[in-house]
Amino acid sequence: MKVAMVEEMRQIDKLAGEKYGIPEAILMENAGRAVAGVVVDELAGVAGKTICVLAGAGNNGGDAFVAARHLANHGAQVKVFLVGDTDKLTKSAAQNRDICQKMGITVQTLAAERDWEKFALLLKLADVIVDGLLGTGVKGPLRNPFDKVIEMVNEAGRPVVAIDIPSGVDAGSGGVPTAAIKADVTVTFGLPKTGHFFCPGAANTGRLVVDDISLPQTLLTDRGILQEYFDDEYVRALLPSRPIDAHKGSCGRVLVVAGSNGMTGAAALASEAALRSGAGVVTLATAESLTNLFAMKLTEVMTRPLPEASPGILGHEALEPLKKMMEEFDTVLMGPGLGRDPATLNLIWQAARAVRKPLVLDADALYAFAGHAETFVQAGDPLVLTPHLGEMAMLLGLSVEALRANLVPCCRKAATDWNAILVVKSECTLVAYPDSRVFLTSKGNPGMATAGSGDVLAGTIAGLMKQMPAADAPQLGVYLHGSAGDIAAGEAAEGLMAGDILRHLPTARRQLMATGGQIV
Repeated sequence: MKVAMVEEMRQIDKLAGEKYGIPEAILMENAGRAVAGVVVDELAGVAGKTICVLAGAGNNGGDAFVAARHLANHGAQVKVFLVGDTDKLTKSAAQNRDICQKMGITVQTLAAERDWEKFALLLKLADVIVDGLLGTGVKGPLRNPFDKVIEMVNEAGRPVVAIDIPSGVDAGSGGVPTAAIKADVTVTFGLPKTGHFFCPGAANTGRLVVDDISLPQTLLTDRGILQEYFDDEYVRALLPSRPIDAHKGSCGRVLVVAGSNGMTGAAALASEAALRSGAGVVTLATAESLTNLFAMKLTEVMTRPLPEASPGILGHEALEPLKKMMEEFDTVLMGPGLGRDPATLNLIWQAARAVRKPLVLDADALYAFAGHAETFVQAGDPLVLTPHLGEMAMLLGLSVEALRANLVPCCRKAATDWNAILVVKSECTLVAYPDSRVFLTSKGNPGMATAGSGDVLAGTIAGLMKQMPAADAPQLGVYLHGSAGDIAAGEAAEGLMAGDILRHLPTARRQLMATGGQIV
């Protein structure tokens, strides 16, 4: 499913009228009806139920008025509170307000103290609250009285269905400059927006329902929309099938350059993840003094010693042997647990630029390019980078807050500038390509916020790169990793460890082969 930037959704709405002749009134009617349908489903019928509808002066408020009409027709006791400047009601919103009033639905403004008292009482009595205060075009801090209304709604603790985006959430970034409605369900129109997937907006969105409200599919699937949410159905098509004559060489030879004193676990997890994702042969290249330890720790992974600058630390001495070693393999992964000794970082930087094969750089390897990220263009073919938000901000010279405020555009530009595939890890992992395509998925769970999880992801991606088109491996790797984490969370919840994710990678792959599905 495509995911829209705010301006793209605005353009879709515009083209629906100008190119296809679909009046705004029809889209508003369909939007309000869709919201009402979700409310009916959530309450298993609304006859006799008390519903509080919040409407702003924009078209989001118009959708709320339409929803109020349909809910009243289903037998609900509906009361609408109009928040904001009533003189600035859009034409379509005003029309639907007038219809509500003619139907006998109370439309109350919040002017006098008594109005606020009525509002507070109804919030406590409501079976559900419908949030139609602010739409996707709102940015920046909230004006009075919206901040007060949102605070009262959240404090009421009643179920909330939000229209298009929870009021107060930036639909582009997911940011919440002041305060935002905490919705249980959000009904969005046409396409999901990027702000639905990134926190704090994602946490406020609740369950996301997408309704096309009769917008033409040609607009919703336009190739110019370069963001896409990938789900089971999409990723299942990427799964490689193993031919009957497969052998360990044809399934991929992966070299993992990883590990240092105190961080051997990262190297072990990444190496085993490459095997668990289906690679035929995995070899761990590590500091010479650590090889005996790894030989005991890893049964199926082979080890190769590299000359060390000091015990357990790689440096310039390893460069030439490593260059020769990399020529023997199909894919190279560098970084997990290598450490950030200056000699090690210099080794990584030089070795990465010598590779002309699929290369995955993770964790400490990313720090080797700090301050000169423009040299990524000299590394790998293709090059895959797997930073978390802190590492991505470091590479861009930004704060995490500044990166979050403009995440999709920043990652898109970086992927193009660096000629790299970016796997940016957060509550919604983002995969950005040099051709400006961006893929999103919320697969996974908070229990995966544990040491070693990223090492498993990097190994999973590296292990897949010979089994399929290398450029597609990051998407499949991210999805299998998230699915394995979800399976593991069913057993361990917040006690989940990276080894649990590793253990369930084959199960995640088998389940994906057997089933398909959608997010909404």
